[in-house]
Amino acid sequence: MSYYNGAAAASESTADMAIFHIISVFRNMQWSIEGALSVDPNRWRNAHENVARKAYNPSGQTLGIIGLGHVGSTIARKAFGCFNIKIYYHDIKRKKPKDEQALKVEFCEKLEDMLGLADCVVVATPALPVSIITKAALWRFKKGSRLVNIGQGSLVDEDALVVAFEAGHLSAAGLDVHGNEPYVHPKLAVMRSVTLTSHTGEGTIETEIGFERLTMENIQRHFNPKPMKSLLN
Repeated sequence: MSYYNGAAAASESTADMAIFHIISVFRNMQWSIEGALSVDPNRWRNAHENVARKAYNPSGQTLGIIGLGHVGSTIARKAFGCFNIKIYYHDIKRKKPKDEQALKVEFCEKLEDMLGLADCVVVATPALPVSIITKAALWRFKKGSRLVNIGQGSLVDEDALVVAFEAGHLSAAGLDVHGNEPYVHPKLAVMRSVTLTSHTGEGTIETEIGFERLTMENIQRHFNPKPMKSLLN
C-alpha cells in the first residue's frame, strides 16, 4: 500500500497564515485588535497610544524556521520577499546549496544555535513523537524574542510557554495550532501578546481544490503506473 501527504497543496495557505502571525508578533496586533473590538474608548486609546512602544518592523529582524519542507520553504520565500529579513533554518536534512541560495536561507545544524539567533522562531515541521519547543528550548530563545507555530500543537510545551511569558523571557507568540484542540490553553487565551487562530492555516478554497487534484493525480499515477507525488513509503 502506498501513502502520500498533501503538504504541497497547503503550502501557500499555511505560509500566508505564518506571515500573518509573524506580522502580528512583531507589531503587537493582538493588543491593537482587542482595543478596537472592545468598543471601549479607553481600551482603544490605550492601544492607540501604547502599542508602538513595543512594536517593531519585521524588516531588519532575524527569522528562524524549524522545518524547511514544502511549507517552511514557502514561508522563507514569502518572508524574504515581504521583509528582506535574515533567515536561518534547522532541519534534520540540509538543503542543497543551490536551494539555500534560492531561498536566501542559512542552515543551523543545531537547533539551540538557531534559537539564540532568531528574533522570531517559526515552527513549520510536521508532527513528531515529542515536543521540540520544550522548557529547556524556550530558555535558549533570545530574550524578548517571539514564537509562531503553524506546524502541530503538540510540538510546543504550552505550559512552559506560559512560564516563559510570565518571566518576561518571550515577548509575543502567534499560534494557529494548539496542544489540546479544540481547547485553547486558558492562560494563553487571555494574554494580549499572544495571537490565536483556530487551526485554519491551510483553510482556503485553493487548498481544498489542491488536495482533491493531488489525490486524483496520485490515483492515476498508481494505476498507470507512475511515481506518486509526495510519496511517504
